[in-house]
Amino acid sequence: MKILTLLLALLTSLVVQAQEYEPVGVEVKAQKLTGDAYYIPGMSGAATKYEGFISNAGFVVTSDGVVVFDALGTPSLAHAMLGEIRKITQQPIKIVVMSHYHADHLYGLQVFKDEGAQVWAPKGTWDYLDSETAESLLDSRRNSLFPWVNDDTYLVKPDRIIDQDTKFSLGKHEFLINYFGKVHSDGDMSLLSVTDQTLYSGDIIFEGRIPFVGDADIIEWAKTLDRVRKTKVDYFVPGHGSASDQPTQTMDLTYRYLKFLLAKLGKAVEEMEQFEETYKAINWSEFENEAAFEEANRVNAYAVYLFLESIFD
Repeated sequence: MKILTLLLALLTSLVVQAQEYEPVGVEVKAQKLTGDAYYIPGMSGAATKYEGFISNAGFVVTSDGVVVFDALGTPSLAHAMLGEIRKITQQPIKIVVMSHYHADHLYGLQVFKDEGAQVWAPKGTWDYLDSETAESLLDSRRNSLFPWVNDDTYLVKPDRIIDQDTKFSLGKHEFLINYFGKVHSDGDMSLLSVTDQTLYSGDIIFEGRIPFVGDADIIEWAKTLDRVRKTKVDYFVPGHGSASDQPTQTMDLTYRYLKFLLAKLGKAVEEMEQFEETYKAINWSEFENEAAFEEANRVNAYAVYLFLESIFD
């Protein structure tokens, strides 16, 4: 009788766990890149489209556990990602390396934390977590992405802060974290699986859509792209858009777009031209057919204008 009771309790527990997160209506599917490296390709769109499934994540399976890169934009998406990992391995999730703390990469973290993973995040993460933006944006997403983001969704604090390039190993796999500092966000970094020659870049690279600039340091971002473009790898996974075995090609849109913004808006600020007149005068045809142009371009241009204005002042 005791055995039957324990079995019933276990089954009940599994059912409860399976129902913990709202099911997703989008396809979350792991794609193998090479060796033991995989990625979860998101869809190209603005922040709350496709149930928040607009960013990529990745993972590397080792003999001693799994290293995850980024956690997607909702707990439901991360739970679906965990299901994909479990189709490949039952190894424990040991480490989640966060490229940066932005909502579309962050809100799934609690799923992996519940699995016992350590969260490694770049210096600058606490600047975000301690800001009013972090809580206000989460409240906003509880409405715009309900029920996948809800009152049970919370911000996961990092277990380790990375503030310099860091090598580590797990099982027989070697990894390198490149720390970039404040670039796209308050703190950014990438993960290179040295063993698999696969680079997960985070949001210093957008492919297939206009990047989100926000309060980025666009000058440091452009310098970082110059650095990353020299990295020799077999596979490259951007923060948004398709993975590729042609890294330079994958970086092209972000590189051209940031250089374009710097050139056009830098000249306007230097000559003390007003933003509205400047924006209307710029020929945006090179980028206007890219995904998220309508939602992001004007906001990006204004953010860059204000950033450059603050520097020249």
